[in-house]
Amino acid sequence: MKMILTAWAAVCILSACQSQPKTEKGEPTKNVKEMTENKNAKNPYYSRTDTSVLKVSDEEWKKVLPEDVFEISRNKDTERPFTGKYWNTSGLGNYYCAACGNELFKSDAKFSSTCGWPSFFKTKRPNSTKYLEDKSYGMTRIEVVCGRCEGHLGHLFDDGPPPTGKRYCMNSLVLDFEPDSKKPGEY
Repeated sequence: MKMILTAWAAVCILSACQSQPKTEKGEPTKNVKEMTENKNAKNPYYSRTDTSVLKVSDEEWKKVLPEDVFEISRNKDTERPFTGKYWNTSGLGNYYCAACGNELFKSDAKFSSTCGWPSFFKTKRPNSTKYLEDKSYGMTRIEVVCGRCEGHLGHLFDDGPPPTGKRYCMNSLVLDFEPDSKKPGEY
């Protein structure tokens, strides 16, 4: 068992070294932004301004979402720790649902966590997300889903920093990051 865990740790570390390219400030390069825009080109449900709740079948989602986003968003899959493009990203901006474009988090609520997934201590708006009881894998957890499309995002834990004490542990693949266009100090 110990050998299996050691092998798993090695895989996670190697995968983290091969993550998306970053700028000097740790932000995704322009290529990541271009890939995000291209993947949403065929998704008619994606909007960063519409907050109306969507009722779309999984069959329809499968047609418009990239396979990896579909697996996490609709089938509650999870990316490996330390492999996601946003687990250690910094920079000012907003995080959106990769399936529907709903605004979920501001970067000022993101914090450095040792869990291997992007972590936030609060959502952008109270209705940005919804919460469901998750009893999978013999555990009781709180699942976090998008408040607009009800796509799986990750889980909520009570071990985050002040002021909320919460840790929204999210999957990078179901997040889109849009950097602020203004530089710090600009109005």
